[in-house]
Amino acid sequence: MSVLTRDEAQTRAQLLDVHHYRVDLDLTTGDETFRSHSSVRFTARTAGDTFVELKPETLHSATLDGEALDPAALDGNRLPLTLTEGEHELSVTTTMRYSRTGEGMHRFTDPTDGESYVYTQLFMEDVQRVFAAFDQPDLKAVFELGVTAPEGWTVLSNGITEQQPDGRWQAAPTPLLSTYFVCVAAGPWHSVRTEHAGLPFGIHCRRSLAPHLDADADEILAVTKACYDRFHEKFDEPYPFDSYDQAFVPEFNAGAMENPGLVTFRDEFVFRSAVTVTERQTRAMVIAHEMAHMWFGDLVTLRWWDDIWLNESFAEYMGFQTVNEACADLFPDTWVDFGVTRKAWGYEADQRPSTHPVAPDPEAVPDTASALLNFDGISYAKGASALRQLVAWLGEKDFLAGINIHFKRHKFGNATLADFIDNLAAATDRDVHGWAEQWLRTTGVDTLTPRLHGEGTRWQLTVDRDGSRPHHIEAGVYDRHPDGELTLRERLALDIPQTAPAELTGPRPALVTLNDGDLTYAKLRFDEVSKETVLRGLSAVPDALTRAVIWNALRDMVRDGELTPGEYLATALAHLPEETELSLVQGVLAFARTQIADRYVTEDERPAALATIGEIARALLRRTEDGEAPGLRLTAVRTYVDSATTPAKIASWLEEGTVHGGPELDPELRWRILARLAVLGATDETVIAAELERDPSATGQEGAARCRAALPTAEAKTAAWSALFDTDDLSNYLFTATAQGFWQPEQAELVREYVTRFYADATALGARRGAAMAEAAGRYAFPSYAIDAESLALGESHLTADTMIPALHRKLVDQLDDLRRALTVRGA
Repeated sequence: MSVLTRDEAQTRAQLLDVHHYRVDLDLTTGDETFRSHSSVRFTARTAGDTFVELKPETLHSATLDGEALDPAALDGNRLPLTLTEGEHELSVTTTMRYSRTGEGMHRFTDPTDGESYVYTQLFMEDVQRVFAAFDQPDLKAVFELGVTAPEGWTVLSNGITEQQPDGRWQAAPTPLLSTYFVCVAAGPWHSVRTEHAGLPFGIHCRRSLAPHLDADADEILAVTKACYDRFHEKFDEPYPFDSYDQAFVPEFNAGAMENPGLVTFRDEFVFRSAVTVTERQTRAMVIAHEMAHMWFGDLVTLRWWDDIWLNESFAEYMGFQTVNEACADLFPDTWVDFGVTRKAWGYEADQRPSTHPVAPDPEAVPDTASALLNFDGISYAKGASALRQLVAWLGEKDFLAGINIHFKRHKFGNATLADFIDNLAAATDRDVHGWAEQWLRTTGVDTLTPRLHGEGTRWQLTVDRDGSRPHHIEAGVYDRHPDGELTLRERLALDIPQTAPAELTGPRPALVTLNDGDLTYAKLRFDEVSKETVLRGLSAVPDALTRAVIWNALRDMVRDGELTPGEYLATALAHLPEETELSLVQGVLAFARTQIADRYVTEDERPAALATIGEIARALLRRTEDGEAPGLRLTAVRTYVDSATTPAKIASWLEEGTVHGGPELDPELRWRILARLAVLGATDETVIAAELERDPSATGQEGAARCRAALPTAEAKTAAWSALFDTDDLSNYLFTATAQGFWQPEQAELVREYVTRFYADATALGARRGAAMAEAAGRYAFPSYAIDAESLALGESHLTADTMIPALHRKLVDQLDDLRRALTVRGA
């Protein structure tokens, strides 16, 4: 199969003007394949040769202006076309294959009730798996979709759908859309419908999840309506589509997809077990993120994939900002969660060999395969952080004025970075072009360190910058009182590089924190006095966002070998039991458990690290015995389970069905405990099978796969590895669950032989099953816990293999860099 190059896309865009697609899909032809017919009306500006993309199981017929084309001319995924100048109509009839990998038309049968569901995920280049198309983002067209579906099914699409007398479903014609936005979701959906602002709104899920969706419907719809109203306060252009549906679909690869009028979400967001408020906040943020795409991405679309940040960075920034503004009564500290979770994702991605600018040069994204690699912490978290800094520097009024100019000039069209910067510049006297060069065209993370000079009551604050970007920040100056309380003396606005030192009056501060409001994107360090204050008194810092900034700095210091893992754990033990901000507790414990305990400490040091984490969890459990902080208690229970080194207590919880003092065990907690017992060798297949009989849902199937792969026996590992790599039977989610169970730090010797097998087997899998499964293999099946120089050398020797597809290669570059860093941290 050929990937589309940027040069080919530019050539085809100069030749063609695509007007209209009529797409008819027949979903009644069996469980393996479906029938697809597409008719495309377009104009050739001159005579010339081009091609249309499709990836059929069978190409039955193709006609151009009524003349038959030879199906044998299909070359991989390209059917060549020779065109005369003028109007044309292309018609293609195929049989297409359903996917089990979350790409194209994915089909899922719910093990709970046997009902089947299908949905499309056509991002980047997967429309070709569903119907023939000129598949590039700048050939927008009107789409009319008709779907024949089994009796009892409902069909959802980008526009309002109506069931016809013959059982077919017809969707309303769309406005001009890029091909990758076309969406169909069909099945016996459970739906909750309402109206808002004169438009039909709906939320949909599998029937087996109906009680859980109904329980959360009021919150989901309230968030949706609040964000919709807030966007209309910000944007001059009204919502551009005829309805707003949100479908929670099974086995979805991404968090969500911004299909106009029909956003698809992974259905883990329909919570069937207890969750924390931060997890509900994440769902709200994703709702806002995808709605922001209706303008950033759908109304105005990138011309080529080098500008993916124009979609994702904006949606990420607007998602957090809009929830922070419109849903503050439900989720008052959205930016704290961004600072401690999403931002860390960006910092880590930006320090790897695979880093790239937020807005890479077009030559760096020569084709769709390379473009796919840029959906990472840089395009999302770093880009959003850069925009937050831009708003701080520019002012929100001018920022919004600029983006409204952008929407007005390019609505229903395509735009580039240059277009966007020009439109921002039209709304301000500031040098936005210079800002963009420094922020969007460069890689890496600046490091800012405060320096205090003076004595007595007169001090000067300067900031050392290791890097090249300008920063508009605030510095927090704090005093420590005899009782240990820290209070904010003043907050200084600073522009880096400085033109003059900042003057302070009063005694030497106990703590100076740069980027106190987390307005910029930079690693931070402390002067020696401030570092000591942080390690001794972090929980006394009064503002949660400032504490997030400090925890991020400590995390970076561990990763850079400037703070030992033991010091970090000691700081967590001293301060987390007093922490009131749940997202901070979750973020710090996640780093401590998955990075420090599993990777940054040696095998000999690991039991002590797990013991410290367990001690933090016990302290939080004691603190929450009164039931007033259920999210904090749930986090403590999860952490205690994941960190258990002996099975007795968690096994008693599973047997009794409850944690002493609460909560009762729901399915998520039961599978979590059973997975840990499997790692510890304290359960077996009989118990796993019984639990699966108790919970035969899709999530239960994944839990059982994870537990079986985690059993510490040679037979279990052989069976799991064979399921992963010897056959292609596993869906994307079951593959992930099996891979998650396979590698465990406690079982390093048991699975050592598989370290050498991974590279050849993963390479072959990627070649067979494509980018989504290759990325899953690189992310979840990689031998993360083989942390030694030999494993690093083995991995590096395989990176030169020319048979490795780009998605897998990129993931392995990142994994090996993480391995290299873990070795460095251990050495330090």
